[in-house]
Amino acid sequence: MIIVSHVRGKDITLLLSGRLDTDTAHELREEVEKIPEDVEKLEIDLRNLSYISSAGLRELMVCRKHFPDAEMRIINVQDEVYEVFEMTGFDSLMSVERAIENKANYINLSFKSFLESKVKELPDRVVIKTDNDSYTWRDIDRCSQIAASDLAALGVTKGSHVGIISSNSVNWVITFFAVQKLGAMGMLINPGLFREEVETVANTGDITHLCFGELTSVKDRNAFADEIKASGKCGITEVYDIGRDRDFKGRYDEYEGIRDKFGQTVESDAPALVIFTSGSTGKPKGVILSAYNVLNAAGSSRENQTLTRDDRTCLILPLFHIFGLVAGLFSNFLADSLMCFPKDIRTDTLLDLIEGERCTIFHTVPTMMIALLNNKSFSPERCESLRCTILSGAAATEAQIKMFREKLPNEHFISSYGLSEMAPVSTSDYDDTEDHLLHTVGKTVPNIELSIRNIETGKECRFGEQGEILVQGYNLMTGYYKLSPDDQSIDRDGWLHTGDLGYLTPDGYVVLSGRLKELIIRGGENIMPGEVETAITAFEGIAMVKVFGVPSDFFGEEVGACVLMKEGESFDEEKLRTFLAERLAKFKIPAYFVVYDGFPLLGSGKIDGVKLKADMLKKLGKA
Repeated sequence: MIIVSHVRGKDITLLLSGRLDTDTAHELREEVEKIPEDVEKLEIDLRNLSYISSAGLRELMVCRKHFPDAEMRIINVQDEVYEVFEMTGFDSLMSVERAIENKANYINLSFKSFLESKVKELPDRVVIKTDNDSYTWRDIDRCSQIAASDLAALGVTKGSHVGIISSNSVNWVITFFAVQKLGAMGMLINPGLFREEVETVANTGDITHLCFGELTSVKDRNAFADEIKASGKCGITEVYDIGRDRDFKGRYDEYEGIRDKFGQTVESDAPALVIFTSGSTGKPKGVILSAYNVLNAAGSSRENQTLTRDDRTCLILPLFHIFGLVAGLFSNFLADSLMCFPKDIRTDTLLDLIEGERCTIFHTVPTMMIALLNNKSFSPERCESLRCTILSGAAATEAQIKMFREKLPNEHFISSYGLSEMAPVSTSDYDDTEDHLLHTVGKTVPNIELSIRNIETGKECRFGEQGEILVQGYNLMTGYYKLSPDDQSIDRDGWLHTGDLGYLTPDGYVVLSGRLKELIIRGGENIMPGEVETAITAFEGIAMVKVFGVPSDFFGEEVGACVLMKEGESFDEEKLRTFLAERLAKFKIPAYFVVYDGFPLLGSGKIDGVKLKADMLKKLGKA
């Protein structure tokens, strides 16, 4: 048996895993004897306990007697274990709570099997609508079978690494399922990246095939794909066009000849996809996830949103991102609700779609919500059908949330917190209080663990005490692709170290208070300073640069660069911006440049980042 102890002041939780029987009962006794006698609350969590014997029950009784004045609860008891409590009457002798039923309906299905089950259950249910067409489960299945046949002809097999890079479209979804039918790995890439950035991602993920559609940073996407294939700077050998003008429906006459292909079994917990996130050096890291991770996480999100078949979602969340994949695409797929894909994300387009389709769900980042409400043609009546919005990707300020609620009084806003490595971690409730919505990111979702640890000692923090947020659970990533064990964020006890700072309130809500890492979040887009610094220092005449986040009422944060020129060189901002426009995605280019004659240094000779950032913010009037 494995016992993990969590201490928050005089509140203690013991998490038991394995079997509690004659052979292991002494382990619990030894752990209990370590607990201070003045403990006020003791929880014994049995979510991972598969068996309990008479000796195990006796040990729990001893534990109860050990702390007669403490509140003791036995929680998350699985059905097989609960039967033993009932049979012996122990369920009436102490506080025993059954495990909350896992509400994700498809936790043991691969993406391939998930689609098969939907086609069998509701073949004619329309689940995606574009500006000129609609798609049922049968359509998605047939179109993805045709795409899978195309990809197989290009050499994609089980285990192949297939990049998918495109703005949101039904063909993105079709391609995703096609890759899963082949047992390949879907490598999801930000369509806002430039070719050089895509090549870096491709090398990181050993991508051999690239499915490409509309790209926000590229005018000639066909030239983009051809250049990648011919450059020799990455391992991509084949490209496949999935642009919106590719009509898979028009090829249904091919379906009968290939309908029985690709019948191999794909396990639900097999590695299925990779999402790329920035590392501490500015290089992308590949987060490995399975269908088990995503579908269970989506099941939790579906329940939180109270999604039903009657809902209509205006889907603008980028599908390459964990937020869009979980809270957007698969939460709706689980509910069989309708997703409307706008032709673009201009606010005029979105207002027309929400009003015309009577959309009930619209998830976004605070930046987009502000832009929507500031549109000159906005009126509350145009959005009166909306009932739920999850705000994520970047924290909304108290003033912003109050404005959202004032202009959209009928809507339920939900705050959430998650990472590419594990999402969601926490969400506020659908009918949560204004205080919780304004000041927290909700409670942890069911069946995961969260711990706040002191940065220096590693010990559990008390309520209200700030520390690093650690998490683990069913939706935790496998790990980072080909990153050494020493560089993985998961520790020896299975905890993911998020690098985020926060604390727990006494009623169990999570409050974010800062970040250990230097990540800049601009309108929901993650930017690593190291990557921007590398690009800037490649510009002739620049000796040194240091990049920081600058507060922004609209984007949450903007990128600011402190620049030190080489002797005799002058700073030309216009030329530098032109230079960076060919090397960085638009959202990564600094909004501010501050030129220095010298940087403040620490005794070690390193740049004093704290002092430099404070000076930069003061010069910009942002202090």
